[in-house]
Amino acid sequence: MQYETLTRAMTCNAHILVVDDHAEIRDLVSNHLAKEGFRVSTAPDGTQMRRVLKQHRIDLVVLDLMLPGEDGLTICRQLRASSQLPILMLTAKSEEFDRVLGLEMGADDYLAKPFGTRELVARIKAILRRANSLPPERRAAEKSSWRFDRWTLDLAARNLKSDQQVVKPLSTAEFELLVAFAERPHVVLTRDQLLDLTRGRSEAFIDRSIDTRISRLRRKIEADPRNPEIIKTVWGGGYVFAVNVACQ
Repeated sequence: MQYETLTRAMTCNAHILVVDDHAEIRDLVSNHLAKEGFRVSTAPDGTQMRRVLKQHRIDLVVLDLMLPGEDGLTICRQLRASSQLPILMLTAKSEEFDRVLGLEMGADDYLAKPFGTRELVARIKAILRRANSLPPERRAAEKSSWRFDRWTLDLAARNLKSDQQVVKPLSTAEFELLVAFAERPHVVLTRDQLLDLTRGRSEAFIDRSIDTRISRLRRKIEADPRNPEIIKTVWGGGYVFAVNVACQ
């Protein structure tokens, strides 16, 4: 009963933005979501979507992949570059390539057309539950780099530079993992939370893959990877970024 109460409260407060160029689909989806207790806004393209985002606090975007002009993948990538706003991608294609590409661009989940409205609602609620369970980011409104220990993480170049100006290249997985930690210093993050924060689930990773990525990251940033001082293990809990972080 407590879980059902929490789910209903979350649904009533959530504001969903549906971005699709087909008016029939926008109406179908928005009407059904409204019946489920969501607040709903709609947009036919990326331009209108950005206007809505400026006017309202949106909790999740339902984004069509095949938009005319500026396509859904481009919009998804731009949204992910500036925020952690949850995204559910809609696509008329069922090929694995399209699904994987959308997820790699930063979508939290996808749903192929034609879809059932019950499944759509279930996926939206699942994404919102995951998003609400994550620790909040501790970051300034605008930033170009993070400074911690003897390192500077350049967010534009997506690399790591030491005090001696030695540049350490980072893989996409390592960069996303380091950003997740740097945005939440001194907060214990479980493996599940790290998978969600780094979109690890989109690549069908298992929990222990986080351990492998952290091991590789430690070899790059720790003075002694066998006795880490930056990314520490919390037995039974997960990992913690155990140093102070400054925004530059």
